[in-house]
Amino acid sequence: MNDGSMQYYGLTLDKFLSHAAKWHPNAEVVSAGADGVRRISYRALHTGARRVSGALHALGIRASDRVATLAWNTQGHVEAWYGIMGMGAICHTLNPRLTATQLGGMLAQSQAALLLVNADLLPLAREAARNLPALRRILVIDTDEGAEDADALAPLVAAAALDIPWGEFSETAPSGLCFTSGSTGAPKGVTYTHRGCYLHTMRQLQADVLGPTSRDAILAVVPMFHANAWGLPFAAPAVGAKLVLPGRHSDGAHLARLIREEGVTAAAGVPTVWLGLVEHLEAEGGDVPSLERILVGGSPMPSALMERIERRLGVEIQTSWGMTELSPLGTAALPGDTHRRASLSGRPAIGIDLLITDAEGCALPEQRGTEGHLRVRGGTVVERYFGQTAPATDADGWFDTGDLARIDESGNLTITGRSKDLIKSGGEWINPAEIEALVSALPRVSLAAVIGRADPKWGERPILLVETCGDSISDEELLAPLAGRIASWWVPDAIIRVDAMPLAPTGKIDKMQLRAEYGQA
Repeated sequence: MNDGSMQYYGLTLDKFLSHAAKWHPNAEVVSAGADGVRRISYRALHTGARRVSGALHALGIRASDRVATLAWNTQGHVEAWYGIMGMGAICHTLNPRLTATQLGGMLAQSQAALLLVNADLLPLAREAARNLPALRRILVIDTDEGAEDADALAPLVAAAALDIPWGEFSETAPSGLCFTSGSTGAPKGVTYTHRGCYLHTMRQLQADVLGPTSRDAILAVVPMFHANAWGLPFAAPAVGAKLVLPGRHSDGAHLARLIREEGVTAAAGVPTVWLGLVEHLEAEGGDVPSLERILVGGSPMPSALMERIERRLGVEIQTSWGMTELSPLGTAALPGDTHRRASLSGRPAIGIDLLITDAEGCALPEQRGTEGHLRVRGGTVVERYFGQTAPATDADGWFDTGDLARIDESGNLTITGRSKDLIKSGGEWINPAEIEALVSALPRVSLAAVIGRADPKWGERPILLVETCGDSISDEELLAPLAGRIASWWVPDAIIRVDAMPLAPTGKIDKMQLRAEYGQA
């Protein structure tokens, strides 16, 4: 008996742009740059990306080869993404906010054959590319003009063929490579796959997650060079939404202008970006009336900051949690949930599972309401880091996130700290995240961080670093929220005010730098 079957349809990322070009051909990708705003339809973007594949093929790039990008959120970067991935090559995104030495180390590991860069990043690219025999050429994108040692990609694209096959490879083939931020240790390479990113996009499209439609205009402030821009360059064409790219700049004035002019309805980025937008509007006046929702992640959002942003912008903040290793979304708060709080990161959508364990990785008997170490597994979660032979998961397939967490009775996740951030004082543990959450709730506190400082008697003692806004605030006022809420021996020994909190390249507070500057007695 023949039981019948379904067609094979490979879950490859080229499908998203091909779909948009056919069914939403006139929807736009808008890119802000030094020469103004560029617009391109999905139909034209699809043609451009196919020609990028043709140009890369003419340069000797084949499936599974790695092509690196050092670029901002621009039209040329999106075209390069799809051109690289569509032909089966691997897009190795590089963070322009890292040093040349760091970037050179990543390029040496990936053995990228080509490096595509924005013109303003050429000096950094040249320095990073020294002594890399595998790197054959540097090409400049988003311009028709090359440089002395770097040709423009555009003329090669204009002359390229359109017949390079797309998607004719396994859906489990690698699509991208991104190194972790290294904010708590040495950066590690995470290899994304077509299938994993396709499934991740399907989660993003769910109504309980981002849930975009063709009526939306989505501003991707989260950078394309880190964790796939949270999957937005895949999700927007998947539904035919307008995709708005800010280019190099993410200051409040720039974002306010883009939101108004492009009718942005949804946006995504780390909390510090939206603080900058609010501060600009508070200083200069004006509103962003089209904006309805902001997806935040990357670092915890203080309740006071969430309330300040929602009140000033008239938007809904949707909190989330994820990691580079998760492609990257793990959980998201339910849109429209009147009971949401800044501390809640929401529930996992289908395809991601969570587990709370003890320090040895054994599942806690009670998974609700108990703090423990967070592990995850699913089709979009890393199994093994790039270049490593040992698995990144345990015998049951669970990946240790390094986060401490709690899951409430409704299944909402709260990240309560990082295991590596814990401070051991007198043999007992102090969780900085609990102190930071209480202090950050003060209206005059923009950012707060607690780190351990070496102590000859106790080993480590906590100190509090704060960036304030508006009127001055006394030490007593900063410590007042801690009274009766934490153990007395958890109270920081010192308070240090900083003009600007150091941020890691992904927008998180850079605790490694804070420890280097303030962690010694």
